[in-house]
Amino acid sequence: MVEDNGSVRTLSVDIGGSGVKAIVLDITGKPLTERGRLETPHPATPEVVINAIAVLAASQGEYHRVSVGFPGVVRSGVTETAANLDANWIGFDLATALSEQLNKPVKVINDADMQGLGAIAGKGVELVITLGTGFGSALFVDGKLVPNMEMGHHPFRKGETYEEQLGRAALEKIGDKKWNRRLQKAIASLQHLFNYDCLYIGGGEAVRVNMNLPLNVKLIPNITGLLGGIALWRE
Repeated sequence: MVEDNGSVRTLSVDIGGSGVKAIVLDITGKPLTERGRLETPHPATPEVVINAIAVLAASQGEYHRVSVGFPGVVRSGVTETAANLDANWIGFDLATALSEQLNKPVKVINDADMQGLGAIAGKGVELVITLGTGFGSALFVDGKLVPNMEMGHHPFRKGETYEEQLGRAALEKIGDKKWNRRLQKAIASLQHLFNYDCLYIGGGEAVRVNMNLPLNVKLIPNITGLLGGIALWRE
């Protein structure tokens, strides 16, 4: 690989339930290319998603290493859960398979964790939630990640999880107004649970948030999920 200097280019990939996105970042995390996006294939098996990533990678020009955000628990490059993709992801070594496909070193992390790495200030308790097909979450303490905190599948209200109440299916079923009321309840619940210094709200459906947010709650753009990819390679 190229020496770790200004010429190192990182392909950052965000695998979502509805779209697979990619961009190339410089050593500081600044985008060097336009974001590419393909619809997530269905069924979203490892093989077809890896093929989609390869197509996106070929359109992004030169890169030397790859960062991937995956919507599920990831341990040492192996995907352990995949609630919004295909069951074949459970126990799949994505880092190795994609490295062999692209012939580049690959690091894989939970997608909300990667989004958080692109958003946080690195001080105090910082919580990130992502609103998209599902409900992602990431927790940081003084910039250090508490990995694989899949809070979306925990009970929230009325016998349902955060994901069941606030995922895209719920949003489409109940509409923006009721969904925003639910989100407001979730923000209050999470403040009591984590006593966070700052909450960041990202993901594709964050644009639907329409309320007066507390001063310690910030909306972040969806591209943050890709920008966090540079942090995977920092020592």
